[in-house]
Amino acid sequence: MNSISKVHKPVTRPERILQFGEGNFLRAFVDWMIDILNEEGSFDGNVVAVQPIAEGLGELINSQEGLYTTILRGVQEGKAVEEFRPITSLSRVLNPYQEDGWKAYLEVATSPDLRFVVSNTTEAGIAYVEETYHPERVQQSFPAKVCALLHHRYQAFAGDPTKGLIFIPCELIDKNGENLKRIVVRHANEWGLDEGFTHWLQESCDFLNSLVDRIVPGYPRSEVDDLQSRLGYNDNVMVSAEIFHLWVIEYSRRSYEDELPLAKAGLNVIWTEDLSFYRTRKVRILNGAHTMSVLAAYQAGLETVQDCIADKNLLYPFMYNGIFEEIIASMDGSTEELQRYAADVLERFENPFNPHQLLSISLNSVSKFKTRNLP
Repeated sequence: MNSISKVHKPVTRPERILQFGEGNFLRAFVDWMIDILNEEGSFDGNVVAVQPIAEGLGELINSQEGLYTTILRGVQEGKAVEEFRPITSLSRVLNPYQEDGWKAYLEVATSPDLRFVVSNTTEAGIAYVEETYHPERVQQSFPAKVCALLHHRYQAFAGDPTKGLIFIPCELIDKNGENLKRIVVRHANEWGLDEGFTHWLQESCDFLNSLVDRIVPGYPRSEVDDLQSRLGYNDNVMVSAEIFHLWVIEYSRRSYEDELPLAKAGLNVIWTEDLSFYRTRKVRILNGAHTMSVLAAYQAGLETVQDCIADKNLLYPFMYNGIFEEIIASMDGSTEELQRYAADVLERFENPFNPHQLLSISLNSVSKFKTRNLP
């Protein structure tokens, strides 16, 4: 059977978005949205991804020329819905820990086409880690990488204020954009970078807070043979996700919807001056339900979120009572509205098409518990 790159052809477009992370979520969320924008003819840009750590999926994705398939499945109006989409918006993945990847990374940093930066480095990614600045090699932490990249861009464009970048991090922490900016500025100050650069990164760049909501089980390992047979090609990095999606982007200076017209393309994207309600609702109820139950469920011999919903004797009552009697009771806002959202969440958890592995949810459980479950 042919590879996906023999059946679908990559599309060359300007690389307007730099993406820290090449994992399942961003490819089934941001890159999927950009693919739709390109199809609508309202963006004309590709994503270039960067591996945030040395080991990743970059080599595998590049072997398919950046192409992969999203498999969206769920229930809409009582009917099962399944949608296959070949994604052409991801041009390549760079590994800055390798010499050629580092060189390409610096070239992207100085590209006049580059405008937006998105990321998903988990809740632990946006954190301060003391580092020494070495401009000749990649930094280790994500915020340090951002600081070094911006300094390189600042120097290349001689501080041109029109060459600042717009950051929209997708990490599930409160005020993710503000926190990223704060740590980047701290690195700039500790590294003794010039005041002109610090002014440029604070005034010419913009760091937006954002909230993402889509369940992405990831690579459908147990169904690969059947899916590839139906697709008619091999795809080693296909990714499954639910149909539901929501991206809430909070701005203070201005909305960039004119440059990134996601909502106009029919996508569930909200530009707002205050996302706090949306964030608390989603992180506490949806993500909180995952984290509160995942370790107990796995020790009980279960493997997926769907197994939890099906376990009416133990895990489902535990999850249900935790949401409706403890989580919602600790939240501000309309109880009726929160209960409706919680009922929708449980229905999404029951989606039979996307078995969400408990082990994938359990990654970084302690830091997730602090963010999602502690009042």
